[in-house]
Order: sequence, then structure tokens, then C-alpha cells
Amino acid sequence: MLAPLLERFRQRDRLALARLLSLVARGEQTEEILAGLPTTAKPARVVSITGPGGVGKSSLTGKLIAEIRRHHLSVAVLACDPQSPLSGGALLGDRFRMPAHPDDDGVFIRSLAAAGGQGALAAHLPALLQLVESFGFEVILLETVGAGQGDTAVRALVDVVVLLLQPETGDELQWEKAGLLEVADVIALHKADLPGIDRAEAQVLAALGLSAGPTPPVLRVSSRTGQGIADLWQAIRALPLRRGLRRDADELFRLTREWLAVRFAAVRATPPCTALLDRWRTGQVRTEAAVRELLRLLSDSPLDHD
Repeated sequence: MLAPLLERFRQRDRLALARLLSLVARGEQTEEILAGLPTTAKPARVVSITGPGGVGKSSLTGKLIAEIRRHHLSVAVLACDPQSPLSGGALLGDRFRMPAHPDDDGVFIRSLAAAGGQGALAAHLPALLQLVESFGFEVILLETVGAGQGDTAVRALVDVVVLLLQPETGDELQWEKAGLLEVADVIALHKADLPGIDRAEAQVLAALGLSAGPTPPVLRVSSRTGQGIADLWQAIRALPLRRGLRRDADELFRLTREWLAVRFAAVRATPPCTALLDRWRTGQVRTEAAVRELLRLLSDSPLDHD
């Protein structure tokens, strides 16, 4: 039953958190779970770590975890891994590249399967983020798969977008990553200990110079040597919680989408809904009237407890 699981969640039971994340990731009982979450006294700082494949997002995330913990802040990681074509689960590559923290209650790492066409993000991610935030983590790191410009979809979900690039990317910076450069709040030139870092930095700065918007900080970092990790965290902390500026509208739209999805799944196979569909298909009812009738059916769904 869901009620005991939610009670354990309120008592900060990490196994309950993991179980609820699994349910929401599968789209099961999402509305009921979100309705049962405790009110978050203080919003988490949600940070996206994004960039092209192979740039070292997981390695950098592991170093950021250590830096965040050094400041005595709790941190959760949601790592969007490619979805297995066989099992449908996450391939877990990201998680294996991060250091384990089995004895640290201030660290939580979860891999999520991201199917193709989802903008490098796992399904149901807004609800998953709400779950982790409600648990009380102070920082949430969201690592995307690394699907190029598709990663721009993450901006609406987070406070800070950290874009990782690396040396020897070449002229591709001028076009392939243009969308990412426009939404990045911080640009981290990773693997800064490798040759070509000066050229990569010059390319990024030149590309940023073509933009009319504010120029994000460009930092050199290296997971191997630790260079720039502390500066990167300070740059992240200096930025405002962007979600707070539009939380009311975003929250309402997100809840509306989830409300519609849950209720439509509940009523789509019921006799009133199938009858309405048949009348619409045969032209007995106009589209506008059919939509209004469907919305009425959704509002009258037994899942509506308000």
C-alpha cells in the first residue's frame, strides 16, 4: 500500500525514496504520491550537468559531489542514462563512473532511463525532481544523457545549467552546440589539463561574443587534477534560484499536465469515453463539443479527490 511507503518517506527512509522514485519513473500512482509529499520548507538548488557525449559529465559530477559535501550540504544525483533496448531500464554507465558513498546519508545517486526523443531526459522528470526535493536534499544534480541541442529542454526544470565542453571539439562548436551555449548559465571547459584548452576557450568566447544575451562565466576544470572544481561550485552558488522566479506558473502547468494524463488513463476505456469517441468519429458531435465533453469526463473521474 502507498500510505505506509509515504509515511516512511516522511521519516526520511531512503529505501522508501528509492521505491517511490521507481513508481513515478514507471508512471504509477504519480498523482497520489505527489499529493502525499510533505511541504518543502526550503527549495533545493537544482543544477543540470549537460553537454555532448564523452565530455566527462559523470566524472565531473563525482567531483562536484565531494565539493558540495565539503560545504556540509546534502546532495542527490539523478543521472539520465540511455535506455536499454532490451529491458527498458537504464544502462547505468553514469552511475558506475561516480564514486560510491554507501555510508554518507548526505548523498543519494539514482540512474534513470532516458528513451530516445525525450530531449536527453528521463520521463516523468518533473515529478521525480519534486520527490527528491521534498525528501530534503539541499542540492540536486541532474545529469543528462548528452544528446546535443536536445539538452536545452532541461532549462525549464532547473535553476542552473552547467554546460561541459572539452578541447579538440573543433569547428563543431560553431553550430552543433549553438543551442546549448544560449541556455548555459555556466560553461565549464572540462579536461583542462589536455592540450588544446586555449583554442577551445577562444572558440567558446568567440561564439558567446555573437550572442546578444548576458555572457556566462567560462571556467577551466579538470576532474583528473581537481583544477577549477571549487571555482565551479562557487559560480553555481552565486546564481539565483531561477525556478523561484516562475515557480507558480510552472508548477500549475506541470500539475495540469499530470492531472490530465492520470485521469485520461483512467477514463479512456470507460463506456462514456468510448461512446464519445464513436460519436466524434462518425461526425455526430463536433470536435469542440467533444473536447468539452471529454474534459467534463476527466473532471468527474473518481481519481479526483478535491
